[in-house]
Amino acid sequence: MMNTTIQDVTTPAKPEPSGPVQPAQPMQLGIDSFATAFTHDAAGSAANPSEAIRHLVDRIVQAEQAGLDVFGIGEHHRKEFLDSAPPVILAAAATRTKRIRLTSAVTVLSAADPVRVFQEFATLDLLTQGRAEMVVGRGSFIESFPLFGLDLEDYDSLFAEKLELLLKIRENEHVHWKGKHRAALTGQGVYPRPFQNPLPVWLGVGGTPHSFARAGALGLPLMVAIIGGETRRFRPLVEGYRQMGRRAGFTAEQLKVGVHALGYVADTTEQAVEEFYPGYARAFTEVGKERGWPPVTRAQFDALLGRHGALLVGSPERVAEKILEHSEALGGLSRISFQMDVAALPHAKLMHAIELLGTRVAPLIRAAAKG
Repeated sequence: MMNTTIQDVTTPAKPEPSGPVQPAQPMQLGIDSFATAFTHDAAGSAANPSEAIRHLVDRIVQAEQAGLDVFGIGEHHRKEFLDSAPPVILAAAATRTKRIRLTSAVTVLSAADPVRVFQEFATLDLLTQGRAEMVVGRGSFIESFPLFGLDLEDYDSLFAEKLELLLKIRENEHVHWKGKHRAALTGQGVYPRPFQNPLPVWLGVGGTPHSFARAGALGLPLMVAIIGGETRRFRPLVEGYRQMGRRAGFTAEQLKVGVHALGYVADTTEQAVEEFYPGYARAFTEVGKERGWPPVTRAQFDALLGRHGALLVGSPERVAEKILEHSEALGGLSRISFQMDVAALPHAKLMHAIELLGTRVAPLIRAAAKG
């Protein structure tokens, strides 16, 4: 590969014009879940944690039956989420599915041991005969740092070092490596080895240019979390990623771009909006209290429903149209994953939304790709 540094395109003056990048394969559609502990059942009663996590596995099975391509489980260490151990949930789903790809969304690599992370997902990959993936990132919450005895001042260096080690393990059965934050490896074997070679690793990013550039320099597929604002504003960052990847010698097929988006599908757009908004507003208002954001307003929500807004909420036809607009805005997408449980919707409504996404939205996307 060419000797290209991340700094070369960390703040690109002007991305190279490239036009839409057509993925080698049709766009994949999937679901991401944070295993919310505040999900309600069909009668409106709060589900207990055991019921909530069992319902989540049911939704993964539903996603496969509806024809979706991938299901991801996030990682948090907070009371309102049940996803502190994503590989365990994914393994439970693996025993009940045969086709759908199972991934993290994201693995908080800064707070984890890359050896253990690789072992867990390699085991999942063997269990599923090659359906495991991971999306690794730094996460948007910081509870894991004090929980695991880490210093928040090492936020950036922890992730960079652990990503380097994870990729080293992926490439080598016996690893020679030395870093600052972990004991050195002097040729130890890391087992088991996965079914896939290599085990797919995506880099999950928010809005930091350096993170996009790092993914391109390493040739890693990119998963962009776009949960607010206008999707098109991420185009320069995505182009910077592609530009870096091309300079480093990677192909367009290797430089995949996916989007993690908040969304919800119902039979009509009016129904989807009215069902999704209350829980969405509560969740983001609560998070906002921690981060100094003002309370969510309906006007802000409605703006995000517009053509350029990030939210994918509506009827199957409207959501399909919006997905295609997202893809065009970013120069072509390989994958888009819906995060629907942020709104604390009843399990039955989420099951119906997954059915609509697989049986109504996905065919429209595939038809557009052929046409």
